[in-house]
Amino acid sequence: MVKIVRLDAAASDFRKQLDDRLAWDSASDESVNQTVRDILADVRKHGDAAVVEYTNRFDRLTAENMDALEIPLSRLKEARAKVDPAQCKALEFSAERLYAYHEHQKVASWSYTEADGTLLGQQVTPLDRVGLYVPGGKAVYPSSVLMNAIPARVAGVKELIMVVPTPDNIVNDMVLAAADIAGVDRVFTVGGAQAVAALAYGTESIPQVDKIVGPGNIYVATAKGMVFGAVGIDMIAGPSEILVISDGETNPDWIAMDLFSQAEHDEDAQSILVSPDAAHLDAVQASIEKLLPTMERAEIIRQSLAGRAAFIKVTDLDQAAEVSNIVAPEHLELSVEDPVALTKKITHAGAIFMGRYTAEALGDYCAGPNHVLPTSRTARFSSPLGVYDFQKRSSLIMCSADGASTLGKSASVLARGEGLTAHARSAEYRIKDD
Repeated sequence: MVKIVRLDAAASDFRKQLDDRLAWDSASDESVNQTVRDILADVRKHGDAAVVEYTNRFDRLTAENMDALEIPLSRLKEARAKVDPAQCKALEFSAERLYAYHEHQKVASWSYTEADGTLLGQQVTPLDRVGLYVPGGKAVYPSSVLMNAIPARVAGVKELIMVVPTPDNIVNDMVLAAADIAGVDRVFTVGGAQAVAALAYGTESIPQVDKIVGPGNIYVATAKGMVFGAVGIDMIAGPSEILVISDGETNPDWIAMDLFSQAEHDEDAQSILVSPDAAHLDAVQASIEKLLPTMERAEIIRQSLAGRAAFIKVTDLDQAAEVSNIVAPEHLELSVEDPVALTKKITHAGAIFMGRYTAEALGDYCAGPNHVLPTSRTARFSSPLGVYDFQKRSSLIMCSADGASTLGKSASVLARGEGLTAHARSAEYRIKDD
């Protein structure tokens, strides 16, 4: 039996109980920090040689140089032809939907001209080069290749560099097929902090990128945090999360499996069910006991549910929305009769899955929106990965003679008020004589 923590939103200490359940320590210990700092410094100083050395050591390879660690694009096409046709078709279907969805996110440049002829606006341009980190070894996430690469392509990024570790020379053809479908430009079989360092600083073989995206282990996450500033990063992701609001009318087996869908990621994943119907919470608990023995990753699910899951009793769906907004979940399922109305009360969520038939798993693969989402309550201030993450905006200012004179008068006053005389005089040179 899996004992899942029960909370009641009416309890006087509910918020403390909830905060305790949500707490997760994402901090790297000092040994990890020092290891990563050393690797970053070594790669920055010695380039390819350091990357080859660390890759051979950590991934048990025998590469003599970086040439042995780059996969030619022809190999991606071979992989695409080799994978199971049904898998390839599913990847292509997902890619089509991702392209279609992300096309709607494109932001165009704009400008307007004021009465005196001064032009103001914003110029939107894509990043030049992006690095895509893809987990390797036991982790196989071709869907993440598509989710990270396609919005970059839609944004107009000129070059996409993919790094993927291949411990013991294990190369996953689905990952390579996804890279071909997404139009990745170069692929290197390196991973860990050394791959992040190579992308951030550049080596003789791996070009420096403007931004690094994609998930990884604690060493990768720590390295991304340390190189931020030298390059952009997408986020420091925590464990996967799902919160389901159910009105009690959805099949409890469906709800149980939706909770499993996140719990099976790892023991730190968090699954939360919120409902005003106590009998429904009991029914879902019964479904969990019935279905858990049938799951291939049953032990991981069991540990995740026991360690981090929660069933929360609320008075009504309004309070359910309030609880959800406190949690700010990565994935939110609204398994209710009128999800559209309830959505209007949700202010913090990475992705909202509306209605009884919309399983979160669809969003992980082929619905269209991106599955790279804010975790650990960061949905309070951040958004899913999208085209806008691969574009930058430059302000446009072009003064006419009259505009320069008008603006210069105010700029002069403000600059002198701040004691910045050169600023003031620079503006004053353009002021017309009255």
